[in-house]
Formats: sequence, structure tokens, C-alpha cells
Amino acid sequence: MRRLLLVSALSAALCGPAAAQAPDVETLATKVDAKVQAWRRDIHQHPELGNREVRTSKLVADHLRALGFEDVRTGIATTGVTAVLRGGKPGPRIAVRADMDALPVTERSGLPFESKVTSTFRGETVGVMHACGHDAHTGILMGVAEALASMKAELPGEILFIFQPAEEGPPDGEEGGAEEMLKQGIFDRFKPEAVFGLHVFSTLNAGTVGWRSGPAMAASDRFNIVVKGRQTHGSRPWGGVDPIVAAADLIGSAQTIVSRRQNISKLPVVVTFGAIKGGIRYNIIPDSVELVGTIRTFDEGMRQAVFADLKNVATHVAAAHGATVEANVPDTKGNPVTVNHPALTARMVPSLEKAVGAANVRELDLNMGAEDFSYYAREVPGFFFFVGATPRGQDAIKAPSNHSPEFFLDEEALKVGTRAMLQVVLDYQNDA
Repeated sequence: MRRLLLVSALSAALCGPAAAQAPDVETLATKVDAKVQAWRRDIHQHPELGNREVRTSKLVADHLRALGFEDVRTGIATTGVTAVLRGGKPGPRIAVRADMDALPVTERSGLPFESKVTSTFRGETVGVMHACGHDAHTGILMGVAEALASMKAELPGEILFIFQPAEEGPPDGEEGGAEEMLKQGIFDRFKPEAVFGLHVFSTLNAGTVGWRSGPAMAASDRFNIVVKGRQTHGSRPWGGVDPIVAAADLIGSAQTIVSRRQNISKLPVVVTFGAIKGGIRYNIIPDSVELVGTIRTFDEGMRQAVFADLKNVATHVAAAHGATVEANVPDTKGNPVTVNHPALTARMVPSLEKAVGAANVRELDLNMGAEDFSYYAREVPGFFFFVGATPRGQDAIKAPSNHSPEFFLDEEALKVGTRAMLQVVLDYQNDA
């Protein structure tokens, strides 16, 4: 049975023998390793923020056209690219996805190809860096595309390649990311029966691959709270209402939402304030302070409770200081929980073990990070896995994390990611 529509069909497929011998992944990957490294370094040195990935998307589209892919489409969800590889044999239809956007982070990696790019984000001039590894994801998937195209005649089925913008979120006032790709019909034009993705991860050492069945990554929501006071001279605070003191009290009180109001023995919850903006001069108490941050949850009831609690804390703490608030919690539509389809995960973990060795594949704990891959995995069964990025011998728990200006990707991750994704795709296509 070729259509992955029911859990029972998936489970049955787990027990069936391979319909055909898959090509040698090591041979295929070795032929593209140098190119994957070169693409990754080039993209790393020329990072682009979400919905601004013009150079990157052109690089990708030109590559896919040169490989003879069909239906190469650009400009989806602003700068997204999709293309279809049709194999020479009948088989399943699947999708594979990479994200292309960088972050507003000033790089401090010291790499010879370190980013020197700057841009504008939320009205400020910022450095731009691939601090989350999307350069690696794009390079890996470009390599997978070339490897599979080289054996097109023997390849069963059809594969939709998705190169997505704005995984980290679109600029304020814009639409973008996976949800927008779907709204613009990529799964209407090509409906896959499964979707696959990967992410390089600092808390794993290079050479290892991680996975988790079921809920794997948290739902994420942004919030924006503006505390409004009344401006006055810093020498006479009684002449106004100090929104900085109110905001500080609000941030401290908000910590009790997780520590005292959520049952974290059930599932973890995170409330993080990521930016505070208020005032411009040392001796002027400003009119207002803006607070922005993120909420991470795995349960919809807990998610809604945190929204209500944060609004309540903001309103009443501000009132206690004589201030008011505009509390947009959340301020945009967030990402849902990323869920790995259990039967599909059970089916593909052996492929990861085949690619890198069973001793190098591990089941992971819940990850409080978030991914808009979750939108694809709500439409069709999905499998999203993690590739170690921190050099062997270094304590991965203490390594600079994804989103850090010191984030460092050991390029062994490129080889591991290419082989793991190739193995997953070829095993699925040959054994569906």
C-alpha cells in the first residue's frame, strides 16, 4: 500500500521487507560533500533575514533548474522556492524541507567566512548571522537534491523540495513561513503522503542524530506588552509615573506564572522576556516601556492559561504603580507543537541508525525550542530529526546555543545531515 493515509497502513509497512535495494548512500553523499560545504559557507557569509532571502532563493532555484527539476516555483510566501523531482519508477510522493532565513545577531564566531552583513530589524541596524544553522539546512538539501537527481532513472516516486523563508518569523506586519507557504497552495499542487525535515542542534555533538516520537518541540507564541506611565525629570520621579519600575516589577512577578501557577510536573512551560525598550536619556523617566518575549508550551489548556495569567499580571502590577498597559498576549499567531508521527518515526529511526550507526542515534527529551515545520506535519505525517553541531570532545550542553553570536557548526554535521536525509528518503521511497 503506497498511500500513507492511516496509522494502520504505516504500522503494517514497518514489518514489510524492502521492495528494492536502495542505492549506496555513502557513494551518493561523497559526490556532493564538497559542494554542500561550499554552499553552506557561501550562504553563511551572505545571510538574509526572513522574507528577504533574495540571494539565497536565487542560488537554490538556479541549482534546481540546472538539475532538471520540474515545476520550479519562486516567490512563494515572498521568497520561498519549491520544485519537484520525478523519479523514473512508480512510487510514493513525499516532501522534504529546509529553511533559509538568518537572525538579527551580530556574529562573533571568528570563522574566516564570518558574516559582516548588517540590516534593519524592528527599526534598528543589526548584524545578520546564520546563528541557527539554516545555512546548513539549505546546503544539505541542495546536496540531497543533486544526489537524488543523479539517480533519477532508478528513483521511485516523486519528491517535493521545499526551501522556506522566515522560519524564525516574518517581519512585523508581514506574513511568512511555513503557514504562508501552505496558504499559497504548495500542498494543493503537490500533496505528499509524508514530509521530512532536519535541524542542526548545538546540544548534540557532531556525528550524532537525535529524534523523538510524538510531541517533539514546543508551541511558541510571541507577546508584546507596553507599560504606559507619565514622563518626568529623573530628579523628581513623584512628578510622573515611572514605567521602568513598573515594568521591572511586572517581569519579576511574571516568573510566578510558571513557578506557582502551572503544573510543570505535567509538562514544561517557559515564559521569557527577550527585549526591553524604554527611555533614551539617563535623567528622564520615559512615558512608556515596551516588553517583548516568548511563551513555550505543549498543552493547549496550559497555553491559554499562561496567556490569561500574563495579561492579568501585566494589568494589575502596572495598576499598582499607577501605570496602564497594552498587553497583546499573544501578539501574533504562534507555531503549534511539532509532532512526529509515531508510526512514521518508528519506521524511519532504523534509517538514521543505518546512516550513522545505531550507537550515534539517540532519543531526545522534549525540546522547548519551536519549529514551523509543525504546520506541514499537521497536514501530513511528518518526521523531524536533529543533527549534532558541536565538535566531538566538547561539552555540548555548555556549547554556545543556537541563536548565540558564538554558535559554531562543526562541518561534520553537513556530512551527517546529508547522509541521514538521503537514507530516510531512499528507504521510504523504496520500501513504501
